[in-house]
Amino acid sequence: MTVKDDSFTDWKNREEIAESMIPMIGRLHRERDVTILLHSRSLVNKSVVSILKTHRFARQIAGEELSVTDTLPFVQALTELDLGPSQIDIGRLAEIYQADDRGLSVAEFTAEAVAGATGGNKIDRREPRDVVLYGFGRIGRLVARLLIEKAGSGNGLRLRAIVVRGGGDQDIIKRASLLRRDSIHGQFQGTITVDEAESAIIANGNTIKVIYANDPSEVDYTAYGIKNAILIDNTGKWRDREGLSQHLRPGIDKVVLTAPGKGDVPNIVHGVNHDTIKPDEQILSCASCTTNAIVPPLKAMADEYGVLRGHVETVHSFTNDQNLLDNYHKADRRGRSAPLNMVITETGAASAVAKALPELKAPITGSSIRVPVPDVSIAILSLRLGRETTREEVLEHLRDVSLTSPLKRQIDFTTAPDAVSSDFIGSRHSSIVDAGATKVDGDNAILYLWYDNEFGYSCQVVRVVQHVTGVEYPTYPAPAA
Repeated sequence: MTVKDDSFTDWKNREEIAESMIPMIGRLHRERDVTILLHSRSLVNKSVVSILKTHRFARQIAGEELSVTDTLPFVQALTELDLGPSQIDIGRLAEIYQADDRGLSVAEFTAEAVAGATGGNKIDRREPRDVVLYGFGRIGRLVARLLIEKAGSGNGLRLRAIVVRGGGDQDIIKRASLLRRDSIHGQFQGTITVDEAESAIIANGNTIKVIYANDPSEVDYTAYGIKNAILIDNTGKWRDREGLSQHLRPGIDKVVLTAPGKGDVPNIVHGVNHDTIKPDEQILSCASCTTNAIVPPLKAMADEYGVLRGHVETVHSFTNDQNLLDNYHKADRRGRSAPLNMVITETGAASAVAKALPELKAPITGSSIRVPVPDVSIAILSLRLGRETTREEVLEHLRDVSLTSPLKRQIDFTTAPDAVSSDFIGSRHSSIVDAGATKVDGDNAILYLWYDNEFGYSCQVVRVVQHVTGVEYPTYPAPAA
């Protein structure tokens, strides 16, 4: 048999193993609210090729490829346990097991590693929590996709309604079409139908009421059977407490803003300061996409090396706020054609660091250039550190953070030599460290941080909502402190 034949036979064997994983992963998710991860990447509802590709990707961050033959025994062991709602990373399980020298079987080791989610230790399933989207633009539709994807057993977050201004004939059909097809993020994974008589979109069995209103005061959500809901404001029209309080209508318990909050509105970056949210806080912000991109790696660097000062330059994709062709805009330069120009503008991300990371006393400045790409941006973070270090040490630290720390869902790591912006469309991390571009000279470090300013940010929004509603389930093995 030739090497080519050997490779093909090996591929077919791995396909068969990945195929056998799918029903086990699906049942764990639907029946027990257990999400199977591989180095922080969900394997729920993934195809055979996607599962194999995710295992292959582990090579970039862990140094060697992870095989489905290594992880299948852990999935099988998990199906035999009395598991409660949780997230379980089989990549970490396999990695830790390989380093364990006690001679335990996979089943014994797995039972021990996830003991906090089994038997009398497991947490109860939460009652479904209603979610309302106010506004249905770029972020609103991506958050909707994520909420539908994560519906699982139905005991988590339930997207009950979207609120929009009326747009004329066939409005609901056009909005459903925009949810179904996206020029950047591709087709919706599932089925979407429209019930015009009931003004509803049905996506993967989730009935989503479309409510038409020009102002928050026009809506009584209890009239639609919505109660104790989280409202996610995607419009950015109101950013202070007074304005956002208009949403606290009958049926709405909390309001989450997908833009930087003003005044005393808490700006939350999940993974960094989400544990500071007070239980009785009704209004909060998820800050900006750029703040979510720079604060996690900034914290990782500050914790290890100390940061004396810094500057962030963001090269940002254009947004709906800009003009397609030259036209009037209230802001300087933004009136010029977005797809034809690089546009110097300001960013509030640097000043927002103080809200999300108040313990960092170092001054951070920032500026931004909008460029003619529709999605994925890069933040260039230049830091003066508290001590001298080396490029190798910084990269090893950030790689470890991306694999094992509490920030592993926020920070990703790539060593791909030919990586470009489009490679990161659909990334669920808020920041991806580009190892090849990183520069370190003594106490100066420059990090290049890619981020999908649409999808990665939407994932952060959903994580905040999961946290405040109590459906953010614990992860096993627990991340390193």
